[in-house]
Amino acid sequence: MDNILDRIGLNIILLREERGLTQEKLAELAGLHRAYIGQIERAEKNIGLKNLEKIAKALHMNVKELF
Repeated sequence: MDNILDRIGLNIILLREERGLTQEKLAELAGLHRAYIGQIERAEKNIGLKNLEKIAKALHMNVKELF
């Protein structure tokens, strides 16, 4: 997996599932749309830093840990 978007997407999937969260619940906790979470997890969207921070907070971690 060479692409940073792929790596971050996979990490978000693994962390979300580890916490028993659906895409919909993670989106709700992060204040984002569920479809956007799916696009990030599939590496279809280039996630902005502010949204990455929102997801990290929703997962109770810091941005650095998503890498």
